[in-house]
Amino acid sequence: MTTPDNWQKSSFSGGGDGSNCLELASTPTTLHLRESDTPATILTTTPTPLTHLLDAIRTRVL
Repeated sequence: MTTPDNWQKSSFSGGGDGSNCLELASTPTTLHLRESDTPATILTTTPTPLTHLLDAIRTRVL
């Protein structure tokens, strides 16, 4: 698997050293997520399962 080079930080990461944020990168068919403080650990998924996860989280927010 090729590691993408187009990582983007979450807009909620704030300032400072940037070690507490989620980063996202994409390829034509895959999404890659990682934490800034452990960039070698990458979660890889496709848009559909991630959409289902985010929808489930949004419906459970109080």
